[in-house]
Amino acid sequence: MNKDPLPRQALAGLPGAELVCAGLAALEALAENSRETRSAAPEFPVEALLVAIGARRLRGAGVLVPDVPGMPKEPELALYHALAQQHPSGTHSRYNALIRRLVSFERAVEALSRTATKSRSPR
Repeated sequence: MNKDPLPRQALAGLPGAELVCAGLAALEALAENSRETRSAAPEFPVEALLVAIGARRLRGAGVLVPDVPGMPKEPELALYHALAQQHPSGTHSRYNALIRRLVSFERAVEALSRTATKSRSPR
């Protein structure tokens, strides 16, 4: 289902928005950098990998998620490995906490998208 993109400021008050907005900004910077240079595979920050995990659902709700060359085919594994490097003793709990925050954001943005769609529909 194609939806009109939601403006970034509309996402600000949603649960988990700070993580998702940081991930979107990182993906935008990586996409821009990949257009300017043809360097080696980019390093993806944790927030960018989190957004990559939810990209399909986020796009379905109207969030513009940039495509970045070199994105890991399995962002879930890439996120887990990145967290293992940062938090070796708490990797599993940190991973689960981030996924819960992503799911909360996805649910909230889908509700926002449904509300926006209803308000644009002719009655």
